[in-house]
Amino acid sequence: MAFPVNRQRRLRRTEALRSLVRETRLTPSGFVYPLFVCPGEAVRKEIRSMPGIFNFSVDEVVKEAHEVYSLGIPAIMLFGLPEVKDEMATGAWIDNGIVQRTARAIKAAVPNLLIMGDVCLCEYMSHGHCGIVKKVGGPTPETQYEIVNDVSLDLLAKTAVSQARAGIDIIAPSDMMDGRIDAIRAALDAHGFENTPIMSYAAKFASGFYGPFREAADSAPAFGDRRSYQMDPANAREAMREIELDVQEGADMIMVKPALPYLDVIAEARMRFDLPLAAYQVSGEFAMIKAAAQNGWIDHDRVMLESLLSIQRAGASIILTYFAKEAAKLIG
Repeated sequence: MAFPVNRQRRLRRTEALRSLVRETRLTPSGFVYPLFVCPGEAVRKEIRSMPGIFNFSVDEVVKEAHEVYSLGIPAIMLFGLPEVKDEMATGAWIDNGIVQRTARAIKAAVPNLLIMGDVCLCEYMSHGHCGIVKKVGGPTPETQYEIVNDVSLDLLAKTAVSQARAGIDIIAPSDMMDGRIDAIRAALDAHGFENTPIMSYAAKFASGFYGPFREAADSAPAFGDRRSYQMDPANAREAMREIELDVQEGADMIMVKPALPYLDVIAEARMRFDLPLAAYQVSGEFAMIKAAAQNGWIDHDRVMLESLLSIQRAGASIILTYFAKEAAKLIG
């Protein structure tokens, strides 16, 4: 009895043929590079838990933006560390805030680089939460405060308008307050920014992978945690409901965060929603690969690219990643 020739095995014998039949391809055009901006001048401070990632002053981040654009990476995401924090997140929405000043400087220097603005209040709040906090005096630490959702929406909307006015191209709310997409869309439209798109952190999970980011952005909560408004990692069906609500409220793009532990959520979102889909490879994912590579346990470049490929294969066409520059240099 004759057996059919396994032609697929033959195709795998050379790199040229493997490349020809490859189903998923990484390109720098799908990357977004997160950047942390801090007060001062000539500041380029490496973040201890994120090797190769820095807190930049405005003058230094402009230099970084030039390099990012030269590598074919089309967009950055800005996170700000304000001079002063308070209980109204003033630094998030004032017109001369750190993100607003940075956006103007980058637009003047690299006008074709897309700028996404993270719209959240945690970095700017003295307590580190993503909304206004009300003390209620409960019997346990978890019940001694609550996040005042609706009042927080006003601050988020003000932040979005302020960022759009400064030249931010894409508004990216990450706070997970209920109704924030509707509030932000209404505010943007009312101020003449009808064409400014919103990329919603639609399924943002209460994850243990955010630790290094909180060091980078100085945004760890002073008390409690964020599980009351971020999503339970166990709930994939709830994630679809959250995404659907944001789409109904006017989101133009949707995001799943973190990426690697939630590839199933990314894949399900891709099947259900016909909008551009982003995934955020967060600081903990980055730090684990860096740490393992530094110890000689894994091949850094191979694992980095494999992790990014898995996120795209799951369905994300936009990947926010701290590896953007390194990956672009390898595949560009």
